[in-house]
Amino acid sequence: MKKPDTPATEEARLNTLRALNILDTLPEERFDRVTRMAKRLFHVPIALVSLVDENRQWFKSNDGLTVTETPRDISFCGHAILGESTFYINDTLEDERFCDNPLVTGEPNIRFYAGHPLTAANGEKIGTLCIIDREPKKLNSDDFTALSDLAHTVEQELCAIQLSTMDELTNLSNRRGFTLVANHYLNFNKKQNTPTTLVYFDLNRFKEINDKFGHSEGDNALQLFASVMKSSFRSFDLLARIGGDEFVALFFNSDLKIADDMIKRLSVNLQKVHSSLELEYQVGFSYGLVECNSLMLSSIESYIQQADNKMYENKMFEKKQMSSNNTD
Repeated sequence: MKKPDTPATEEARLNTLRALNILDTLPEERFDRVTRMAKRLFHVPIALVSLVDENRQWFKSNDGLTVTETPRDISFCGHAILGESTFYINDTLEDERFCDNPLVTGEPNIRFYAGHPLTAANGEKIGTLCIIDREPKKLNSDDFTALSDLAHTVEQELCAIQLSTMDELTNLSNRRGFTLVANHYLNFNKKQNTPTTLVYFDLNRFKEINDKFGHSEGDNALQLFASVMKSSFRSFDLLARIGGDEFVALFFNSDLKIADDMIKRLSVNLQKVHSSLELEYQVGFSYGLVECNSLMLSSIESYIQQADNKMYENKMFEKKQMSSNNTD
């Protein structure tokens, strides 16, 4: 048996896949519709939308199998994502790469496989639309075209998911995407009894930037802040833009002190960027912190509101201090 090779852009590929926030989600009609169509069109017992994660292939849509995932090192789809076109094995027992594969010698007894790679908007191959039979099967040119067209349908649905959960300007999660993933992590961290902290950011004097320098420069300020957030915080922290100039971050395995230290690092890094770019304005922020208590059952929306309230209190305090200093 030949294990699938690792793509040259594996890290970027995995980042692209995980940014979709689709792994381990419930079945959806938009994908199940495609696999049902593939089964009927090709007269096969199994059709899958398979997403290739780091050590497994997970099935977003599964018509014909009783399992939801299989190891990547024995997967056919792991081979399929290495190419641009359909990966096709008309008889696995005659192919030395797969004749002794556990998925061939045991359940589901694969004898035929065809998988077309699913390409994300940035060009990374994140999975396949594949069809499987327990008997040898041959495809013609029309079949390859049809499978490619169905795979493109899946790609469009994946793109729609990304657009509905991502903020196009900053490439961070939007509010919908953040709440979907954050609630999942909150539940996990509560089970593990690990501290989690939410921070709510509001950019200071953002309206003045728009009014004085124009909305295009305002967009640049938002992108700058998002970029410095990503470079200042850890790769596994969850970041989002949830409003016009409002951002949030969920810090895992972090209490209030650790979170406050990371925010100080963000402030320092922003100052460095200001100096290097010689900006005519400052991208400052006010923030509110709240620890997500593992003993409470609050939703992420509740924590966002609490952190927003604390941010507002801090902003009012800062304004009073500035007013007092100006009076003096």
